[in-house]
Amino acid sequence: GGGEGAAKKKKKKKNKKKKKPAAEGSADDGPAPTCQTNPPSIPVDRLFPDGIYPKGEECVYGNANAYRSTSEEKRALERMEADLYNDVRRASEVHRQTRKYIHSFIKPGLKMIDICERIENSVRTLIRENGLKAGIAFPTGCSLNHVAAHWTPNAGDETVLQYGDVCKLDFGTHINGRIIDCAFT
Repeated sequence: GGGEGAAKKKKKKKNKKKKKPAAEGSADDGPAPTCQTNPPSIPVDRLFPDGIYPKGEECVYGNANAYRSTSEEKRALERMEADLYNDVRRASEVHRQTRKYIHSFIKPGLKMIDICERIENSVRTLIRENGLKAGIAFPTGCSLNHVAAHWTPNAGDETVLQYGDVCKLDFGTHINGRIIDCAFT
C-alpha cells in the first residue's frame, strides 16, 4: 500500500505560454503580405488586415438624385450600412483578383472543366470559403460560341477551348449572401 505512493516523484508543472486564439477569419501566419501572388494564394483578408477593403469607383449623383449625397439624413443612412458595404467590397476584391488571374492563364487548348475548376479554386482560396458565410455565389458559367450564357461543364466533360471560339465566362463571389457577379468574353 502506502509505501508505493511515497516512492513516486512529483512532476513539476511547466508554465506554458497560452497561445492567443486567432481572430475569426484571420490566419496566424505572421505579418500581413503586401501584394498578391501569381497564381493568387493569399486570402484577401490577409492583404487587408484592418478589414477595410478598397471602395473602387464612386459615381456622383446628379439631377434629381443629387439629394442622396447632399442630405444629412441620407448620408447618415449610408453610414449605417458600412458593414454591408464592406462585405460587398471584400467580395468585389476577390472577384477583381480572380478576374486578373483568369486573364493570365486562359488560352486555347484548355479543357473548359479545368478553366472552371481553376476559377472556383481561386475564389475559394481568396475568400476563405466558409459555408453560407463566404464562397462561390453560383457555378461558374463558361459558354462557348452559340451558347449565350449559363452553360457549365459537368464532371468528365472533355470540351476544349479552341482558337477562334468565343468564350463567355461568368462567375460570382459572395459574403453573407451578398453576391458580386461579372461576366466577360
